[in-house]
Amino acid sequence: MIDTIQEKKYISKKLKERAIFEGFTIAGIASIPGSSRIKLRTNALERWLSNNHHAEMKWMEAEKRRNIDLLFKDAKSVLSVGFAYINSQNNNNNFLKVAKFGQGEDYHKVIHKKLKNIGKWINLEIPDCRWKICVDTSPLLEKAWAEEAGIGWIGKNSNLISKKNGSWFTLGFMILTKDLIPDKPHQSLCGKCDICIESCPTKAIVEPFVIKSDLCIAYHTIESRDKTIPKIIEKNLDGWVAGCDICQDVCPWNKSVPYNNNSETKPKNWIKNLDIESLNWDDKTWKENLQGTTLKRIKPWMWKRNIQANLKNKEIGV
Repeated sequence: MIDTIQEKKYISKKLKERAIFEGFTIAGIASIPGSSRIKLRTNALERWLSNNHHAEMKWMEAEKRRNIDLLFKDAKSVLSVGFAYINSQNNNNNFLKVAKFGQGEDYHKVIHKKLKNIGKWINLEIPDCRWKICVDTSPLLEKAWAEEAGIGWIGKNSNLISKKNGSWFTLGFMILTKDLIPDKPHQSLCGKCDICIESCPTKAIVEPFVIKSDLCIAYHTIESRDKTIPKIIEKNLDGWVAGCDICQDVCPWNKSVPYNNNSETKPKNWIKNLDIESLNWDDKTWKENLQGTTLKRIKPWMWKRNIQANLKNKEIGV
């Protein structure tokens, strides 16, 4: 049982320490229903959806994303964690480029396993606390709750940014039925910097913090099921076949980020050596290569579509 403020402080501190012990880079706690900024972020989501900036990503419309109470009954607190995926072996010098988040193991599984270990710890240390794990497949207003928990701020490129770890990390959450001591929500540190907005070749960042999905390279190479890629996207691909890191590569907060050189983030060999020969791979080869990665969301025919779209704009030797 957690009864006093001192006990809450102690268990809150221990919970975040446990998250770091399990391999997360950063951890923080938010109280439910959160500060007024959660309402502001929810309103921003509503505007984004009403403008159809989510394109075909209809799952973004889920009501639970707007109301955390619908996700887990009697929720009182949220543990927010970040898993750094930047690795010294990340390589996008090849003609065909894959976003860094997808070069290693499937982060959904990595994060879920680590959170489950934290859950086992909670069962021992706070036995009357129920918990629910959320990765980015859950309808949670993730970046808003991560910002509320103080682990970073939402940048103008819509990525969560940490002073120490930049934006090279993916998020995980545990919704808890215990009232814990929240961390201070993070303030934005983007200031007057607009480098990400200026650097996007398709002008997908239509205003600070707002991404128009149907102008985004990442959307068209990962999410879009259209048989062809629009001309405005095609002519700006510059090698991207799975995601896009441009708005993160140029971010000043990413210039001196520490690497996470573990086996979970180490790029797959086939990704490091991806070339146009992959157009000859059959579905079985694609399935074998994509196994254990988050990139299996991109179907073999989509990989071929993305590669062929790049070939239209490049003169390369075969």
